[in-house]
Amino acid sequence: MCIKILILEAVERHISSIDWITLTLMGAFLILAIVRTAYPQRFDDFMSLLTSNKFMVFRGKKNKAFHPFNILLFFVHLISFSLIFFLFFNFFWAESSLEPLFLFIRIATAYASFVLLKFGLEKIIGNVFYLDAQIDAYLYQKISYRNFIGLVLLIPGSIFIYTFTPTALSLYSLLGILVLSNIFSLLLIYRKNQSLITANWFYFILYLCALEISPYIILYKLITI
Repeated sequence: MCIKILILEAVERHISSIDWITLTLMGAFLILAIVRTAYPQRFDDFMSLLTSNKFMVFRGKKNKAFHPFNILLFFVHLISFSLIFFLFFNFFWAESSLEPLFLFIRIATAYASFVLLKFGLEKIIGNVFYLDAQIDAYLYQKISYRNFIGLVLLIPGSIFIYTFTPTALSLYSLLGILVLSNIFSLLLIYRKNQSLITANWFYFILYLCALEISPYIILYKLITI
């Protein structure tokens, strides 16, 4: 009679909690619920942004880029973009010693600082060249499109967290869509302001190089150092 003795070795399991991501996404959806309740008509116009010009024409008459509606949606935009960047960092630099929550907070803080600094510089330039009304209109349009893109990005972000493990191809595809959607939104804005750009094409080229292209090149260099 042979007796087989199995020696079992304990293997440590590393489980990454995603509770904080769940709470963060719940916060984003709670903000959306507040916005939908507080500004129902404005929200409906915002959701038809790509198919109708109503939101830009009627809601943008006063060009209040920092209207409470836009500010609340900016937090959703911030959560959505930061989550996508977190997924990239977590996939390509998985050996990072930072705790996931602190990594996400760093990414969100850096992204918010970058966007707000860029907006601040644009406001200063508008004031210096007496283009406050034009810059305010431009910022309103840009933040509206960015908020819309951020809202849409909640869907793939949630899928990558809970359903589908992201691959390099899927992440690069998402990055490509993100870049193209931002370029497309800028083209829509420039088309709407074509007469103003044509009359000031030299200043437009300077602005495009200084504040729309250079910051992203500098940011890329800082990240890849």
